Amino acid sequence: MKDFFKFAERGTSYKTETLAGITTFLSIAYILIVNPIILSQSGMDHGAVFTATALTAIIGTLLMGILANFPIAIAPSMGLNSFFTFSVCIGMGIDWQVTLTGVFVAGIIFMILSLFKIREKIINMIPIDLKYAIAAGIGFFITFIGLKNGGIVVGNPDTFVSIGNLTSPMTLLAVLGIIITTILLVKGINGGIFYSMVITTIVGMIFGLIDVPSSVVGSIPSIEPTFGVVFGHLDEMFTPEMLTVIFTFLIVAFFDTAGALIGLTSQAGMMKDNKIPNIGKGLLADSAAGVIGAVLGTSTPATSVESSAGIAVGGKTGFTSVVIAACFIVALFFSPLVSVISVEVTSAALIIVGALMAMEIRRINWTKLEIVIPAFLTIIMMPLTSSVVIGIGLGFVLYPMCLVAQKRTKEVHPMMYVLCVLFLLYFAFIV
Repeated sequence: MKDFFKFAERGTSYKTETLAGITTFLSIAYILIVNPIILSQSGMDHGAVFTATALTAIIGTLLMGILANFPIAIAPSMGLNSFFTFSVCIGMGIDWQVTLTGVFVAGIIFMILSLFKIREKIINMIPIDLKYAIAAGIGFFITFIGLKNGGIVVGNPDTFVSIGNLTSPMTLLAVLGIIITTILLVKGINGGIFYSMVITTIVGMIFGLIDVPSSVVGSIPSIEPTFGVVFGHLDEMFTPEMLTVIFTFLIVAFFDTAGALIGLTSQAGMMKDNKIPNIGKGLLADSAAGVIGAVLGTSTPATSVESSAGIAVGGKTGFTSVVIAACFIVALFFSPLVSVISVEVTSAALIIVGALMAMEIRRINWTKLEIVIPAFLTIIMMPLTSSVVIGIGLGFVLYPMCLVAQKRTKEVHPMMYVLCVLFLLYFAFIV
């Protein structure tokens, strides 16, 4: 097992990888609660979506760990499940069965692009400064999510966001988590993020802020209401509406995953000479999970940015992913235990991990304006728009424009021009 996952080469151990896996799972376990709530509003069966969410995460994460040897989780994407329900099913009035079939078709196209290494080539040709900007931008985005989840920042009609109610008990719990996590990390304690979440949860239970589960074991809901429905609606994919939906799933999922993989592998120290080893296998695992998830009954899965929490604890190999998958298996049977993990508990991990990922900003060449402007807007637009894709898109549009203005057209990879045009169309007609 150690040889298969290259423990010696990457300088890790079973203990470190296990802690990393549990930490990532605790950071992403909310998806088992939130994804069914969002998708059930489209008319899907809540229990079936819960089981489909867990099974998709188990299969996708195992594929990521075993095929690519990445310490990364795959789970249904929060942005795409909202798009699925509110934009397509409710906004456009398309039945969830047809929309799910659109997810399936997009997943098949993803697999083809991955098998022919087209996705890999696109990721490898992204300029190194933009890759660092993407990693840093995701760090700021994750921190913003953590601050919002903890109630530390809230919406404000005058200033968009402002400081939350710091006297609120649950917000104080999040603040306590930040303090404990920070102290443990600066003291050099391995697994500090994980230990902090455990301590914060226990404190929450002691003060009655987090419910102590009345039972431990729960039954697994049937997946029958959603399983395989995609095969009965393939003939409805060729309407202008559905082709637009499929294209949106493609463009958002493609660059959501690309951005996450770049950020996470950079954080884990895997990126060498502007390339990510085994990226092709990682992309294949991700696209396969998309097809499997649609068949099981959930919206598009993606590489989870919450994996950064486990990487920060020391996860460096696919064994971390195996542990994450094992935790999802346990969660299927012990759903009452998972339900006590509140967003306030995980918010501290996201905030601190975002800070760690933002350290990549130091690698960007801040002396050249043609790099500074695209890189800065890539970073800042991710948290401000709550979209990794929009941040990447602005960088991809501005970078070639800047170099063309300097008459350095030959320094830009031809694919960057293609992506520049595609993103301009995306901003004009879809966003």
